[in-house]
Amino acid sequence: MIQAISKLISFDEFLAVKPEIGHYELHNGVIVEMPNPTGKHSAIAGFQTIEFGIEIRRLQLPYFIPKECTIKFSDRSGYDPDVIILDQQAVAVNEPRWERESVINQGNSVKLVVEVVSTNWRDDYGYKMIDYEALGISEYWIVDYLGLGGKRYIGSPKRPTLSVCQLVDGEYQIKLFRSNERVESAVFPELKLTAQQIFNGG
Repeated sequence: MIQAISKLISFDEFLAVKPEIGHYELHNGVIVEMPNPTGKHSAIAGFQTIEFGIEIRRLQLPYFIPKECTIKFSDRSGYDPDVIILDQQAVAVNEPRWERESVINQGNSVKLVVEVVSTNWRDDYGYKMIDYEALGISEYWIVDYLGLGGKRYIGSPKRPTLSVCQLVDGEYQIKLFRSNERVESAVFPELKLTAQQIFNGG
């Protein structure tokens, strides 16, 4: 990741100056340009969006998947996840900034969030996991399709791993899925996808 400016700014200042082109987030008051996603990264995020959308329609769940969304964690931090599933009712009731800014403030508005790991893998396993947990987001997937994460997160030898973090008593309990293991989701318990299918992007 590339630090774009050095002056600390607030979340509202970030939204006001957020560039129209490129992918930027606010990390502890600093605007950070995120790495451009590779084709594979984009394919994996797109594949998951389609599969989640099929489940939402099939089960007639009151969820939706926005194209753009910024999650605000504090007056100095906000992230744009690769995939996010929102609860329509919770957003309508609890998110006054959604309609005009696509901003989510409450963890209970989010059913599931996905980060596809890039070269900035420390953010996904570190800051974002801590912040998603603190906000009370019930399920967080880390799709490490290249096995880039640290050994303490994905084991040794390092290999492609999908981490499903589920909130239990305010803390994430983490299950790791690899190869042809079927991914287990509390949000989509009937989802029939293996880790490898997700890593392949379909």
